[in-house]
Amino acid sequence: MSRLVATSIAVENLPPLHDIAGSHGMLFVHGDDGIATVGEFTRVNSANANDFLRNIEHRFTDAHDEGGPVALGFLFFLREENEDLFVPHIFARHFSDGYASITVCTDALLSEEDRRKHVDLIVSSVMASLRVTQSPKDGGRQLRSAPLTPIATYLSAVGEARDAVRSGHIEKAVIARDIELTSDTPLCIHSVVQYLHEQYSTCYQFSIDNMVGASPELLVQLDNGMVHSNPLAGTTPRTGDKETDAQNAAALLASKKNQIEHRVVVEMVHDTLLQWCSYLDWEPEPSVVSVANVQHLGTHVTGPLSALNTHVLDIARELCPTPALGGFPRTAAIDLINKVEHMHRGRYGGAVGWCDARGNGTWAVTIRCAQFSEDLLSARLFAGGGIVADSEPDLELAETEAKLKAMTNAIMNS
Repeated sequence: MSRLVATSIAVENLPPLHDIAGSHGMLFVHGDDGIATVGEFTRVNSANANDFLRNIEHRFTDAHDEGGPVALGFLFFLREENEDLFVPHIFARHFSDGYASITVCTDALLSEEDRRKHVDLIVSSVMASLRVTQSPKDGGRQLRSAPLTPIATYLSAVGEARDAVRSGHIEKAVIARDIELTSDTPLCIHSVVQYLHEQYSTCYQFSIDNMVGASPELLVQLDNGMVHSNPLAGTTPRTGDKETDAQNAAALLASKKNQIEHRVVVEMVHDTLLQWCSYLDWEPEPSVVSVANVQHLGTHVTGPLSALNTHVLDIARELCPTPALGGFPRTAAIDLINKVEHMHRGRYGGAVGWCDARGNGTWAVTIRCAQFSEDLLSARLFAGGGIVADSEPDLELAETEAKLKAMTNAIMNS
């Protein structure tokens, strides 16, 4: 018998998920919809997450909550690295049709009366969540930025990857670099997430275990037998000027270099998803996906599952890392990355998301993100770009600078 019993309660006027999570809870949202957690959680190895969730007794009254308890977390960039997922004991969830609920996990040994009282108390507490009052910006805060990956190392790695493509060894490799922001006063994760929510509402915003970000790229979503993915590759800056941005978007669509980079990603995602789907629909031509600071080429891919017992984690593990973060062919590209990049990516370039007891869930690519230190006095930021035969190191460096702005601006405005 499971140690936990989960009770899901429908609620109205749920406070914003960002405020429920605050600085210490976990968050995964798209717009206003998603999951926010508070309080205790259980760490579970990702390989055992499905069994753990299924063994929790679940009580609910609305079909929205049929999926039961959830696990949130990350898949590493390198497949051989395994990480625990987090099963929250208390979480709030908001759905796209407006339905909202709070799920509370309690000890199976509690009496029914004590369980009911505990659940009612927790639901009342979560519903009372108020927007955290933002302190006035500390004009005296000192923020410093420094490269962790030396610029010369990054430029050299780009050159080696481009040469490998030109020689026919690989079709594409993604070369990344990292920087560190340091502060003389602790940074506020809730403020950073709130900024991302306001500026990057179309992205998948997340805050889990001090890893915070706003990813524009859906790796895979599994919902009631349907699979969705939205691979992105190919990037150009946004300036805020409509005419200039329109010209940049047109140039992006016309760019042979970016079209090749994007095609490699879409074909891999398509071929991988066919293992689980009877057929797939996808856009014949990529469209431009705009976020606050950059524009990407994107293609939606969707299809029905062949076997309804498929788990979203199985698909996410097979897709991760896509050529948008690793390269193609995968093994040769990652071997090259490990040789020339000279940094440990960890969670960056992998996947972030959640799954439930039915195997449904949503996983985004872990990009446009920062890993905050435990003392909140520093943050490690990442950015990369796809390297093909026509890539120029200096232009690739400029692209990473544009991508880093998402998190540097969020931290500097927190």
